[in-house]
Amino acid sequence: MEKIIKSDEDWKAILTPEQYRVLRLKGTEYAFTGEYDNHFQSGTYHCAGCENPLFQSEAKYNSGCGWPAFSEALEKGAVEEHLDKSHGMLRTEITCARCDGHLGHVFNDGPIEKGGFRYCINSIALKFIPQE
Repeated sequence: MEKIIKSDEDWKAILTPEQYRVLRLKGTEYAFTGEYDNHFQSGTYHCAGCENPLFQSEAKYNSGCGWPAFSEALEKGAVEEHLDKSHGMLRTEITCARCDGHLGHVFNDGPIEKGGFRYCINSIALKFIPQE
């Protein structure tokens, strides 16, 4: 996948301040405040920064964690994983494979019948496109 590279000024011009804080500065929205936490319409979730397709609605489930949770990415290579040692924790950060935007984290505490993973994603980092 070809990377999208933009300056901070370019990102600030196309993202809202909150999107910029999460996607570019690796911020996190407050639990249970995101638009897509309890959203279960059929469609595809794309990166809010570059519109790269990331997750399908069929992979979304209610984890109760306060953020949208997915059992898997849309396809191999849609997201990238990085070791995150911030905040005194050891986690796996998830970024968009196209624009490197911070999406959230992946944990291995998801439902076994769905593969055991919980992609915990910030709503503000997503753009939902409904299925037609």
